[in-house]
Amino acid sequence: MNYHIKASSFSNDDAMVHIRESHINFGTTSKTLPNPAELFLTSFAACILKNVERFSVMMKFSYDKTLLEVNASRLENPPRMDKIIYKLTIYSNDKKLNTELLKKNIEKFGTIYNTLKQSCSISGSINTV
Repeated sequence: MNYHIKASSFSNDDAMVHIRESHINFGTTSKTLPNPAELFLTSFAACILKNVERFSVMMKFSYDKTLLEVNASRLENPPRMDKIIYKLTIYSNDKKLNTELLKKNIEKFGTIYNTLKQSCSISGSINTV
């Protein structure tokens, strides 16, 4: 599988990434738009949430919504992400939801998750409400 995106910027202005029919602004000069590190973590979050949806079908559980918090620490030299910690809350009353198996599947089959764990530590938890 291959992926393709485009991005553009103008001098002394912010930038935009073009993905399919979406256009996402991000900050290269602004403090109000997401910066590249936050977009990086957004990709990690999207990976987890996509896998919740994917595995809800495979594991036959239902849920109303999810809430995901992601925190990361950055090293300065060389600048890179060092540690990522996530907390996933799933709003579900379904007894078929096995959070331990879901976590194992997210960690085993997440493309972004597996890419990141090669370069930094990742820890997380899944809770239900």
